Amino acid sequence: MCPTEHFFVLSHKEDGMADSMFHQPVMGRRAFVGGTLAASSMAFLAACGKKGGDASGSESGSTLNFYINNPVCIDPYNVQEDQGTQVEYQLFDALTSYDAEKGEIVPLACESFEANDDATEFTFKIKKAKFHNGDDVTSKSFKLGWERLVNTKSAIATEYGPSEVSYHLSMVEGYDDLLAGNATELSGVTCPDDETLVVKLSSAYADFPFVASHPALAPVPECAESDAKSFYLAPVGNGPFMMDGKWEDGQEINLKKFDDYYGDKAKIDGIHFQVIKDMETAYKEFQAGNLDVCDVPVAQIDAAKKDRGVSKDGYTMGDGERMLLGSEPSTYYLTCNNTAEPFNNADLRRGISLAINREAICKTIFKGTRTPADGIVPPGIDGYKEGAWEFCAYDVDKANEYLDKVAPAGANGDRGINVTLSYNQDGGHKEIMESIIGDLAKVGVTAVSDTPEWSALLEQYQNFNYQFGRLGWIADYPIMDNFLYPLFHSDSLGGDNRSGYNNPEFDAKVDEARATVDDDERIAKMQEADAMVAADCPVIPVMFYTHTIVGSDRVKYLYVDPQKHADLGTAELA
Repeated sequence: MCPTEHFFVLSHKEDGMADSMFHQPVMGRRAFVGGTLAASSMAFLAACGKKGGDASGSESGSTLNFYINNPVCIDPYNVQEDQGTQVEYQLFDALTSYDAEKGEIVPLACESFEANDDATEFTFKIKKAKFHNGDDVTSKSFKLGWERLVNTKSAIATEYGPSEVSYHLSMVEGYDDLLAGNATELSGVTCPDDETLVVKLSSAYADFPFVASHPALAPVPECAESDAKSFYLAPVGNGPFMMDGKWEDGQEINLKKFDDYYGDKAKIDGIHFQVIKDMETAYKEFQAGNLDVCDVPVAQIDAAKKDRGVSKDGYTMGDGERMLLGSEPSTYYLTCNNTAEPFNNADLRRGISLAINREAICKTIFKGTRTPADGIVPPGIDGYKEGAWEFCAYDVDKANEYLDKVAPAGANGDRGINVTLSYNQDGGHKEIMESIIGDLAKVGVTAVSDTPEWSALLEQYQNFNYQFGRLGWIADYPIMDNFLYPLFHSDSLGGDNRSGYNNPEFDAKVDEARATVDDDERIAKMQEADAMVAADCPVIPVMFYTHTIVGSDRVKYLYVDPQKHADLGTAELA
């Protein structure tokens, strides 16, 4: 996923995994983007049950009022940021989803799926379902949905420009040809019949079921191409809710229950997404009784905890527990330019990392709603190890030891090390950066701020025209690979590998892991790769994100997954 501009993140971009061969049906849509392959090389996963909980529901005429900022897009074609994903998640079902509670992948819009022996081909059996316009959902609906992301000559691309999320399909055979305009279809996606979708990859990737769960890879009906502009503003999906009117930029978005949904029907009649530009204003609307679900500004955290009651698991809202403080698969970190002085010196990176008091940042600035990072891979990702990166510990004495190797401190404690810390001025990071600058001063390192706008900062990172600076990463899929490959693999140089880290041994280990079908073996190899990065410390993890959401007294039940997708199909109002 793209790096984050702000520290207030409505995460998509992005928790255990199952080890058994067969997966039993699960109830509910309590899943966040992802999944994993079972241990068998021909793992066949049984169909999941219908969505929803018990038979009780909300009162007739119930509409949930939900705060979002203005979305960029609500069509799978370009859904990528948090606000649009929240809406799209209610309108569309992808092939699979990851049940964070049970720690296993489950089919969603498919009945089942299987992989071949070397994880280069996947076969999905599609459930019988209807689109909101009454059209049947078939394997061809997925092929059409996927190809419209990649085909730069499609009707939607002609109208709105190329999709920014086609990269999710980059490992599918024929992707490059279709993207370049040298083909008219994804050759690696075939439909032997209406119920069967076969996907061939250009290289082994055992975690492909995670990719198939991304909201961008939802099916679309024929009208998505025949009337691209209308579809873009009022998408026709296969999910538990359908559009009630069209979306107008900056305006409210209304959804209503889809009565012909193939799973358990929604318990509320509709959703009113109220578009408000800033969180502080939205929270005032919540306090005035005009919103049922809202994010909480940091300044209001303590009062909200006391007033709403904190959820025990961080994700489930109910009576007396209407504040959610659940961890997210995302990391706030400092990227270091490993390609030039002074940060091409690993001891400097290690020393600076050891000097940062992460606990103080999380407690003082974020009122305990962030967690000090002990690595790049956050908790909840299968393979996470507590304390995996030793240089994330706060240890001033050890920091001085490493920094002494770079430049011994003078009589006044100064080392003559002067560095520039970059961060975007419009993202709310100043207080965090000032805390870090203060920590570095205590070990004789002088840091000054560089605060360009976000777009300019990204250009600096892309061109390695910086020393060290702030970034955030939100997982598209809850797997170690989605942190290690994009951030550190040499294939990602020129992309999301903005540190310039280049380690052939690391690359080989990640490549080996990606081709390993057995879950436990694959994760073990990823952990080995993570240990290599930890030793080199090419970036400096600072903290892990936590979502802060409150519900009104009207909310009887609501589940919000670790990537902050609200399962509004199972929501209940009092």
